[in-house]
Amino acid sequence: MTIRGFKNHPYIPNSNLEVQQEMLRELGLESLNDLHVEIPEELKLKKALNLPKAFESEYELKRSINKIMNKNISSNEYINFLGAGCWQHYVPAVCDEINSRAEFLTGYAGEPYNDHGRFQTLFEYESLVAELLDMDVVNVPTFDWAQAAATSLRMASRITRRSEALVVGTICPDRLMIIQNYCDPGVEIKLINFNKETGRMDLEDLKKNISNNTAAVYFENPSYLGFLEDQGEEISKITHDRGAILVVGVDPSSLGVLAPPSHYGADIICGDLQPLGMHMNYGGNQSGFISTKDEERFVMEFPSRLFGIAPTIKEGEYGFGDIAYERTSFGNLRERGKEYVGTQTALLGITAGVYLSLMGPKGMYELGENIVQKSLYAIEELSKLKGVKGSRFNNIGFKEFVVDFNDTGKTVEEINGKLLFKGILGGKDLSEEFPELGQCALYCVTEIHLKEDIDNLVKAIREIIE
Repeated sequence: MTIRGFKNHPYIPNSNLEVQQEMLRELGLESLNDLHVEIPEELKLKKALNLPKAFESEYELKRSINKIMNKNISSNEYINFLGAGCWQHYVPAVCDEINSRAEFLTGYAGEPYNDHGRFQTLFEYESLVAELLDMDVVNVPTFDWAQAAATSLRMASRITRRSEALVVGTICPDRLMIIQNYCDPGVEIKLINFNKETGRMDLEDLKKNISNNTAAVYFENPSYLGFLEDQGEEISKITHDRGAILVVGVDPSSLGVLAPPSHYGADIICGDLQPLGMHMNYGGNQSGFISTKDEERFVMEFPSRLFGIAPTIKEGEYGFGDIAYERTSFGNLRERGKEYVGTQTALLGITAGVYLSLMGPKGMYELGENIVQKSLYAIEELSKLKGVKGSRFNNIGFKEFVVDFNDTGKTVEEINGKLLFKGILGGKDLSEEFPELGQCALYCVTEIHLKEDIDNLVKAIREIIE
C-alpha cells in the first residue's frame, strides 16, 4: 500500500507522504497496510498496477480523454435506427437548461424546511406524469424501467401475499434478467407464451398458468418488439378474476395517441422516462417510474419517495413534502423498509416534468402522430424490397417494429455491418434473443427521422441484398 516516489496529487487527498506518516502516528500504525489487516493475504495484489504514466497537468488529461472519446461513432454522425429500450428523441434545449441548474443538479436529499424548490418540482413532475397516465400517484423515479417493473411486481407480491408473477415472453431479455434477479427470492417469475404471428399474449396459456398463488400479471404496451397488445381488457379480467394485480409497462411517448393502461384495468403502471427529454447516454439517462391509484394498499407499498402538497400554518399557503415517509428504508429502520432504496434519478424526473409541461397534451399528440406516420412509411417502403418483410408481426405497432430478413439469404449481422459503412446504424439483431424469429432486426423510427433518412436506409438495404 505504501506509494514510493509518489508526489502530491491535486485530486487525491492526503497524498503527501509526510501527511500520511502523521496520520499513521496518530492512529498508532506503522503503514497503510495495517489499515487492512482483515483482508487475507491471498487476496492482496503483490505487484504494481499496470497503469499508464500519470498526467502532469489537467490539460494533458483532458486531451488524452478527448482522443479516446473521438474514437466513438454516435448518432450525431450516423443515421440511427436503434432503439430497444433507449430511444433517440429530440430533446428541447430548455430540458438541458433546467436540469443543469445548480439547485437541481447538485441537490441530493434535503428536508421540507430547506428544500421547497426541488420538492415542488418533483411534485409537479409527479402530477404531470400522473395526468399522462390517468393515475393518481407517481414515485420519485427509480434507476430504469427494469427496476421499476421489478419493484412493481414486488409491490404486488406484498399486497396479495402471493409469490409468483406471470410475465409475457416478448419482454426484453435484459429486462427479464434484472426482474428475475431483483425478485429472487420471494417472487417466482413464470413466462407466458405469445402468438408467433401477432405477438399478442396467448390468453389460453395465461388461463392455464394463473393460479391463487399469482400475485401479478405483467405485459408491456407497446411491447419490447414494438407491436401493440390490444387484449388489455381481457387480460385484466383474467387477472382480476383470480385476485391478482395487473402491472403494465409503457413507453410514455406513446400516450399522446394511445389509451393509457389505466383505461383497460392496470393497477400498477411502470416504464422509462428516457423518451421525455433525455439524451441517449451510453447506458445512462434511464429513469423508471411507477404509478398507482390513490389507494392506501398501493401507496403504502411504494419503497421510494412520494411528494405531496399540504396547507401550512399560514392560511392560503401550501408546502411540499414527503408522503408516508416511514414506508421508506431511510424514513424508518433499514430492516423495516419495504425495499432498500438508494440514490434515485430525481434529476431526470425533473427533466421529464419540464418536457411534459413544454409539450402539453397537443404536443404529445403531435409527437405520437408523427412517430406513427413515419414508422408506417418505413414499414411500407421496406416491404417493397425483395425478400424483406417490413413488419414480422401481423399487428399494429408504435415506434419500433421487427423487420424480417429471412428470405434475403443474408444475416442481420452481415446487413448491419454493411450499413455501418454507409453511415447507418441498423436495427438490433434479434437472432440471439429470439432465435425462433430467425434473421430479424428490431428497428426504431421516431420524430427525429426525416423522410430522406428512411429513404436512405431503404436504398442502402436494397444495395446490400441485391
